[in-house]
Amino acid sequence: MTIEIKPGDVVRLRKAHPCGSHEWEVVRVGADIGLKCQRRVLLERGVFERRVKESVSKSN
Repeated sequence: MTIEIKPGDVVRLRKAHPCGSHEWEVVRVGADIGLKCQRRVLLERGVFERRVKESVSKSN
């Protein structure tokens, strides 16, 4: 299952980041997905698709 995402979208992951936030902004899309809350992380696309719970908002 491929998830339609674009930079600027906000997604909710299953586990919280140590800062306490569940919501992440997508900053990079490719073989790896770049996410940002207070920090930036890169997740492989397969790992991202397993961890994502829902899409909170879409970018324009």
